[in-house]
Amino acid sequence: MKQLFSLSFLAVSLFCADAATKPPFNVRDFGAVGDGTNKDTVAFQKALDACAVSGGGEVLVPAGKYLIGSVQIGDHTILRLEADSIITGSPDTNDYPMMDIRWEGRWQPGRRALIYSAYVDHTGIIGPGRIEGNPAVAAPQNPRGVVVLEPISCNDVRWEGFTVTQGGNWATHPTYCTDVVIKNVNINGGRDGIDIDSCKNVRIEGCDINTGDDSISLKSGRGLNGARLGKATEDVLITQCTLRGRRFACIGIGSETSGGIRNVRIEHCKLTSNTYGVYVKTRIGRAGIIENISGDDLDVLAGGFLRVNLISCGNNNTADDPVEGLAGYPVGRNFSFSNVRVAATTLADVSQISGEKPLENLILENITGTCTKGINLANITNAVLHNIHVTGYEGPFLTQTNVQGVGLEEPR
Repeated sequence: MKQLFSLSFLAVSLFCADAATKPPFNVRDFGAVGDGTNKDTVAFQKALDACAVSGGGEVLVPAGKYLIGSVQIGDHTILRLEADSIITGSPDTNDYPMMDIRWEGRWQPGRRALIYSAYVDHTGIIGPGRIEGNPAVAAPQNPRGVVVLEPISCNDVRWEGFTVTQGGNWATHPTYCTDVVIKNVNINGGRDGIDIDSCKNVRIEGCDINTGDDSISLKSGRGLNGARLGKATEDVLITQCTLRGRRFACIGIGSETSGGIRNVRIEHCKLTSNTYGVYVKTRIGRAGIIENISGDDLDVLAGGFLRVNLISCGNNNTADDPVEGLAGYPVGRNFSFSNVRVAATTLADVSQISGEKPLENLILENITGTCTKGINLANITNAVLHNIHVTGYEGPFLTQTNVQGVGLEEPR
């Protein structure tokens, strides 16, 4: 998996280096004013289109405040935001065309993102500037309001070194993409920071995300529709990030998991949450396999550390089409977490698992620090608890129901 990430990053880096040798397409040369009052949407789109049809390169955004509606990035195009450049979303809904978008794991009508791309290769946004979503167009859910960045079915997407403020909806939503690198991006707002939706080969590195909802969420479709399409989110590395989920989790895996989530590694991260640092969440009727989830060298600074709920978690505020019968029960297997330092509420709650489909293989090892509640396990085969030394908890350290494994009797 790490080799795939390095090859992807090299390919995108080589493209960016090649793009930098060409004269940039300056948005001011296409009529952008950058006064924060007059709309620069047309100038931005002309610059982006000129770049794409000329074989690709960079579109340069100099210092200034640019008020724009939705624009679309084309093939082989990098949007480069210079220092003190600010892109601000328009408050007018008519500046964001209606189209089929992905929302809560389903395709439905909604507003196009502030910066959108689809079915193109080798695109990106490079900082150090800032992109601001507008609250006036973000809030609706049916139809969905405006997210800030949304590439769909793109290959080689690179975002690096800029800041995003959400404006009231998801900040970023890569969907059906491959080879995605998100590096040193700062995200602030009240909703999700990064939503990875049915993507493959994703590296999230060095990001600072402070959000009211999940900082990072991994998704793959909802119910029968998502299971039928079967597009997994897979091969994801989250490394060296500082994550703050002020209302929910730092890393949410779900709740739309019907296409599967697999091969996720979380390492060298600092997690501060209102609920849990890592929260695997879905519900009966959504099906899907969640497997090969691992974490190493994590600091849990507030909130709980780990929760797994495969029975009853996830929004019901949009239409659902459940997978009926036992096939609709989600499957979890191969969850492993090591070298974790906690100042936590609950250390681990892995108890919302069905007896019909137990969680297979759970490893918790080399965990130190303090917690107010210990470990609650239910319906797990092959659990391994090893070298866990925490203090401060009340009541029994370990509660278990229908659990087989080793280390379950070890004193703490």
